[in-house]
Amino acid sequence: MAGPPAAAGLPPLEGGRRALLAFALALGTFMMVLDSTIANVSLPTIAGNLGVSSDNSTWIITAFAVANGVAVPLTGWLMGRFGVVRTFCVAVAAFTFASFLCGIAWNLQSLILFRILQGACSGPMMPGSQALLISIFPPDKRSTALGVWSMTTLVGPVMGPILGGWISDNYHWSWIFLINLPVGIFCALTCWNGLKMRETPTRKLPIDTVGLGLLVVWVGALQMMLDLGKNADWFNDTTICVMAVIAAVGFVAWMIWELTDANPAVDLTLFANRNFAIGTIVFCIGYAIFFANTLILPLWLQTQLGYTATWAGLIAAPSGLVAVIASPLAARLSGKIDARILASISFVAFGISYWMRAGFVTDASFVDFMLPLLVQGIGMSIFFLAMVTILLDGIAPPRIPSATGISNFARIVAGSFAASIITTAWDRREALHQTRLADAVGQGSAFRAASEQLQHLGASSTQAAAAITRQMVGQAYLLASTDLFRLSAYLCAVMTVVVWFTRRPAPPSGPVAAD
Repeated sequence: MAGPPAAAGLPPLEGGRRALLAFALALGTFMMVLDSTIANVSLPTIAGNLGVSSDNSTWIITAFAVANGVAVPLTGWLMGRFGVVRTFCVAVAAFTFASFLCGIAWNLQSLILFRILQGACSGPMMPGSQALLISIFPPDKRSTALGVWSMTTLVGPVMGPILGGWISDNYHWSWIFLINLPVGIFCALTCWNGLKMRETPTRKLPIDTVGLGLLVVWVGALQMMLDLGKNADWFNDTTICVMAVIAAVGFVAWMIWELTDANPAVDLTLFANRNFAIGTIVFCIGYAIFFANTLILPLWLQTQLGYTATWAGLIAAPSGLVAVIASPLAARLSGKIDARILASISFVAFGISYWMRAGFVTDASFVDFMLPLLVQGIGMSIFFLAMVTILLDGIAPPRIPSATGISNFARIVAGSFAASIITTAWDRREALHQTRLADAVGQGSAFRAASEQLQHLGASSTQAAAAITRQMVGQAYLLASTDLFRLSAYLCAVMTVVVWFTRRPAPPSGPVAAD
């Protein structure tokens, strides 16, 4: 796999300087990924502090997702116009300033505005850090660079709920944004001082105003539909239907324009490369499965099993620890083993983890919940590294920023779909199982025996019926959760096969594979 244009004409870095810059670049990615999830568990706290309803507070998440979704695919154009180093460093600095503004927001409207700014600034950060990490490592160690990048990318979503829950439980919610300040300042200054002499060539690219406008319209409509659909009962709501039509028509118009324009804002011709096309699809589906399960488990633990936000997050912590420990080994192996084999191993690990969760019971212990996540950590350490190696194979160096921008944009959209689909499916499967349990228990002997025993202990008939109903609801949510865990395992098995439709990526130290 070739490096990005930042490597052209300049040797890779060595020693302590490379290690410092790799750490700073990875830290920038970690900060951005962490911020995309850290606010999720803090929404009730923020809503109460600002005096708004929980439904209105979801706009804090929606605003960031919409702005980030629009900005990410523009990464290639921004880096071609202003340079990879400059674009990344300015994005980090602006993201840090936007985090400060979020921390001092005085009402919901101001917080939403600043979250839009924060999301827009975050767009180039992940693709930029990926491209720059590749450029500072020699060809035979670029798998190590991708290992560092994938490690921070995967640990961020795991650490977000833990850190957000801990801050919400112990400090003012504004600190979930203000903690970015020292990290962002260090990252921006270190990267600029160390990389400004390695700036990529820039060229005056015309602004694709039509393509940009269509992108804003369809991505904004899609993200709003996905974020608001569940509370609005999806397509039974007129607003959601309108958003869906705008997103569909806007997407088709945008795709036609970008494929026919001489200077498109997003280079869709990258999908002519088989590895990029199939790799991006598998990458997105795999990430969607991972993200959906990362979301549904703590949600079940908090709403049904009585876990606090902090303890629900701590259950997932070991998976991040395993990923951190195993990522360097995975990076070392990736230069010697076919990336498709590594991708298959990651999907097998994910599938085993989800299948283990399908055996959960409502009185499972902390360790019972934690063990499948340890197995998941093995898959996490390999997944990003293997999939990015596959999808960037055969991409010419000047097009790598565009490729990373598009693949990360597709991953973000896939995550949004996953979040909406998994929560809706969870509630609807619960309703189905509750109906079946009610039909099975009904007013039969089991119900009467349980009711009589509770009344014998001092409960009234109404209280006894309520207690039995609560047990049925808990069991219904358990069955809904295990259904979705089992489905996730099946999907991982399918992805294990699909990934083999790609070509074998060229070795990192070898020539660029022909398309």
